[in-house]
Amino acid sequence: MTSTTNVLLRQPGSVTQVAPEPYTATISREQVLALLKTTAVGQRDFILVDTRQKDVEAGTIRGSINLQAESLPITLPSVYALFKAAGLRLVIFYCGTSVNRGRKAAEHLTGHITRVGDRNMKSLVLEGGFKGWAAAGEEYVRWVDAVDVSSS
Repeated sequence: MTSTTNVLLRQPGSVTQVAPEPYTATISREQVLALLKTTAVGQRDFILVDTRQKDVEAGTIRGSINLQAESLPITLPSVYALFKAAGLRLVIFYCGTSVNRGRKAAEHLTGHITRVGDRNMKSLVLEGGFKGWAAAGEEYVRWVDAVDVSSS
């Protein structure tokens, strides 16, 4: 039987990274849309985190922040502290399909939340990711914002 605890991965010449937790809960796009529609921006206790890199140019779900998945293992304590200070209860990660980057980022935060014993914050992954959101119809597409890449 495999353990669900995190294991430190050390490779010569690399930064120490924490292996992701094996399971993180999901949230449906319908649930996320309901949260967006019913909660004013300044009153939200949740955040959407887009973990994509260059493919973020296709747009992002309104109100999302972009935090590339590759940087999360290194910045996790600081990111968690910021989320905690902001009073966030739900951190919802996604990538293109939420199969790789979004899921792994959510798993990393789930592991950290477990290690620090935080019972108030929950890390989730958006089912279907950005592609599922954009393909779900006009009601969802209206909540997609263009990304300005002209200054890049």
